[in-house]
Amino acid sequence: MVNQNIDTPTTTPESTVPHRRFTILVTDDDKGSRETLASLLTDRGFEAIKATSGEEAIEIARVETIHLVFFDMHMPRMTGLEALEQVRVFNELLPAILMTAAATRDVIRQALQAHVYTVLPKPLNKNLVFHTLARALDLVYGPLPEPEPPPPPTP
Repeated sequence: MVNQNIDTPTTTPESTVPHRRFTILVTDDDKGSRETLASLLTDRGFEAIKATSGEEAIEIARVETIHLVFFDMHMPRMTGLEALEQVRVFNELLPAILMTAAATRDVIRQALQAHVYTVLPKPLNKNLVFHTLARALDLVYGPLPEPEPPPPPTP
């Protein structure tokens, strides 16, 4: 689940909406976590696509243009890292963020070997999610352009 207690605006300020439309794939077998993260991303101007399993994420990544993927580590049938390994067969540069409630040394080591951008602990902190997401997108796609200033008021 995403911790929404911190800085939960009721409206989305223009400065937080990306000026390029990035598509983010959210893969988590837990419906509440998946829906909450996808909703937060959409509220910030991202296109969020949801997958309930590693297998579904692989199929989506084959046919959709995905800019970054969030994978839950522990899902039935296939872990997030196993799914990422399959995605990297046809999209080796796709940035990925791994989410887990059990961020053990072994999981972190495996994630680093798989070239995951980072491992985020669950429950997710909204501010950490957006900070990490912005840095990962910046690293791969370059900085977002500065927002256009609003037009002057008309008399």
